[in-house]
Amino acid sequence: MSTSANGRPAVHLVDGSLYVFRAWHSMPDEFFDADGHPVNAVHGYTRFLCELLERAQPEHIAVAFDASLTSSFRNAIYPPYKANRELPPPDLERQFMQCRAITEALGVHLMIDHSFEADDLIGSTVWNLRAAGWRSVIVSADKDFGQLLGEHDEQWDYARGLRWGPAGVHEKLGVHPHQVADYLALCGDAVDNIPGVPGIGAKTAAALLSHFGSLDTLLDRIDEVAFLRLRGAATCAAKLREHAEQARLYRRLTRIALDAPGATTIDTLLRRQQGPDQLDNLCEHLRFGAFTRSRLRALLR
Repeated sequence: MSTSANGRPAVHLVDGSLYVFRAWHSMPDEFFDADGHPVNAVHGYTRFLCELLERAQPEHIAVAFDASLTSSFRNAIYPPYKANRELPPPDLERQFMQCRAITEALGVHLMIDHSFEADDLIGSTVWNLRAAGWRSVIVSADKDFGQLLGEHDEQWDYARGLRWGPAGVHEKLGVHPHQVADYLALCGDAVDNIPGVPGIGAKTAAALLSHFGSLDTLLDRIDEVAFLRLRGAATCAAKLREHAEQARLYRRLTRIALDAPGATTIDTLLRRQQGPDQLDNLCEHLRFGAFTRSRLRALLR
């Protein structure tokens, strides 16, 4: 069981979609399943998941996936949300399903929902289990997760071998975890097609939150902004006044939901005992080599 320095047990929560997309873009197009469909992303994701399970040896783990780029509650309140991203081609959609199958065949709990994104499922799980004394290790490079880190939690950028806790969020962004959603609402998030307030960049957003503490307080005290020792303070104040309601809307997008159907008990995340049949059938269909097959077999609980 993974524990922190103070002995708190850890649960690993993996941003699965991120690692499927990374594999899709990085693995060569030379892997095909028994039906002739490409499976390069499945091979890369499976390699990642094997390494993670071998290295961390987690007793409690879940992998969360996004069900769609267009079906979350955020699309309903802001249609341009993630509209800058191309929808996954059919070959990749198929591989997402195969990656989910591999995950379950290894006895790892799978989280997916059409109204909430992977971030929300992970966030709600972090929130639910913290009260029971569990700390969370969030396996992802996504800066959005910084808002979830409590005193004992950490984020793990697996590909770069980097880990950080709440203090690391401040080092990276200049704001504390509880300010991350406000920060992204102000300066925007191009990855998710959230524009932010025009003219307010990352440094200005961090400076404003350092002074006012939160977006709500900032917008309540806009009149003070023009008098701050801040480059372009008067222009900044005018932009905030003009775009105050948009900023509040953007925060509804950048804030990770804590009421999603994530895991509510730690037993849900205990790796399950699995027989070899499901995994063997997948290995056969995906045409995994002997090394990958033996590696997967060794991971069965």
